[in-house]
Amino acid sequence: MCDFFSEFCCGQYNLIMSRWLGLAFVCFISGAPAQQKPAEQKEPAAQEQMPPEEDEAQKPKEYSFNPLQAEHEVKIGNFYFHKGKFRAAEQRFREATRWNPNLAEAYVRLGEAAEKEKDWSAAREAYEKFVELAADDKRSPEIRKKIAKLAKGKT
Repeated sequence: MCDFFSEFCCGQYNLIMSRWLGLAFVCFISGAPAQQKPAEQKEPAAQEQMPPEEDEAQKPKEYSFNPLQAEHEVKIGNFYFHKGKFRAAEQRFREATRWNPNLAEAYVRLGEAAEKEKDWSAAREAYEKFVELAADDKRSPEIRKKIAKLAKGKT
């Protein structure tokens, strides 16, 4: 009884599958010429468009307001600053200012890192932006003195 059932099922399966494959083949053959375009009918818009950028790393980074990312960048910058890697810290603080241009803490830390790197003009710009954003901060008088010192001697 089992042998008859298994032979019947296998025969039915093969019959069904052969019909499906035959139908698929007929559909493929009948649809293939309709999809081909003549060589003289090229899309003019495709020739004028720039090719998409293949390497994601080469695309310019787009910044939008993201205070969480800015805080994260400041934390990482503080880590690098305490490790003595001032260039990496400066880059992280600059990233934080791009994510949130109103984050005063990022500007003061950017100024400190730029000072350590002896980039006096970048330090002065960062400090000026800090004073502009946080004029009532308790560190503002000290930062104003730093700005005056950087403007006089280290230009």
